[in-house]
Amino acid sequence: MKQRMIDDITNFVFLEDELERADVILIPGGSYPELPERAAQLWREGYAPYVVPSGRYSITLGKFAGVKSKPEQYAKPYTTECGFYTDVLLAGGVDQGSILREEEAQFTAQNARFTKKLLDAEGIRPQKAILCCKGYHSRRCLMYYQFCFPETDFLIAPVCVNVTRENWYRTDLGLEKVLGELTRLGTQFMPEWQALKGSPEGSV
Repeated sequence: MKQRMIDDITNFVFLEDELERADVILIPGGSYPELPERAAQLWREGYAPYVVPSGRYSITLGKFAGVKSKPEQYAKPYTTECGFYTDVLLAGGVDQGSILREEEAQFTAQNARFTKKLLDAEGIRPQKAILCCKGYHSRRCLMYYQFCFPETDFLIAPVCVNVTRENWYRTDLGLEKVLGELTRLGTQFMPEWQALKGSPEGSV
């Protein structure tokens, strides 16, 4: 594969920002403790007063997929991604009162939409938010969350789990994950863009 092609895909899919203090840290659902561990670290360092773990379980599997790494450390019988993430956050020192739980989302679009609904109900309208997600998932996460929070500035805090910006094109797993993201970005975002037609955002 040509290096320019690799670089172009890498820079589009994998996002990372220099972090600043924000109003909230958001974590889309999943089964890796590394995401809430990173979020807990950011909370301890004072980057935001609230953390929002989001997720019920994968809509394709119909149940919690199970802990994908460090199972000896997180061995409880979790039933939801949010419950799992919450346990990791508490173990990482996050105060219970700083965790706002979203427990219904089953895919990325719902992570964003249901998190928006939750924060609206809490009276929290973030001007700035940190999005803590898998590195190869960061572009799609950002696009969904930005659709749902058009007035919010997002900062990406990526977590690399197995597939990284340095190695994705060297393994079948990496190719599946990253090129799969390109496919989903096209098919999933057509309806989102269509919905913007005629709106103020669509005229930009």
